[in-house]
Amino acid sequence: MIHIPDVLDLKPNHAAVWYCSFNKHKEQMPNYLDILSVDEKARAGRFKFEKDRLAYIISRGTLRQLVSVYLNQKPEDIQFLYSAHGKPYIAETDIKFNVSHSADMAVFAFVKGKEVGVDIEYIKDDFNALELAQHFFSDCEITSLEKQPKVSLVKSFFRCWTRKESFIKAEGSGLSFPLDQFSVSLDSDEKAELQETKWDSNERFQWALFSFKPAEQYIGALAIKAQVGIVSYHDLDAITE
Repeated sequence: MIHIPDVLDLKPNHAAVWYCSFNKHKEQMPNYLDILSVDEKARAGRFKFEKDRLAYIISRGTLRQLVSVYLNQKPEDIQFLYSAHGKPYIAETDIKFNVSHSADMAVFAFVKGKEVGVDIEYIKDDFNALELAQHFFSDCEITSLEKQPKVSLVKSFFRCWTRKESFIKAEGSGLSFPLDQFSVSLDSDEKAELQETKWDSNERFQWALFSFKPAEQYIGALAIKAQVGIVSYHDLDAITE
């Protein structure tokens, strides 16, 4: 299991991102399974493929451990509720969180009192980035992607993809949210911005976007409905018992 420091404190302008590898924790899967709720265990049992079952159990068990530290509760006592679009939350607390996983990694984001979304993707190049962008990106994003050098095209695509996904997850409307109605930057890892919100030209100023790299061949993005000053990143694999 994971020994998570119990001295963590989320300040109002502070976000925390945690990440881990499934492969490094799979031998502890029975311990993670023990702290899941009855409905979570039932859902785990419905996965057709073992890799998906493994990812669900470890990511949900790790989420419980992290939440238990922030709320000072036993991980097995955490009770998750779900929004109309399936986003988990906990009643009577101002701790907000979000989870994402791809391939062998999961990421977990926490903030206080603000909506948050996180996304992680394994970077692969076995697809036509420009063709896929035509279906999911805004006109501004497509134009920007078309200007990218061929050598950086795929990475720029995933910068855009993860930032859009993290925003949608934070916004909370689910897959029904129109992807072409907002635009994000895709030119740089260091400078992530929400550049356009067509429904309200001023809303883009209410959000903060961040990109991060938890491991080789992965890229992540964080979206928060607040101007967050500090984001800390924590490698859970480094504190595994």
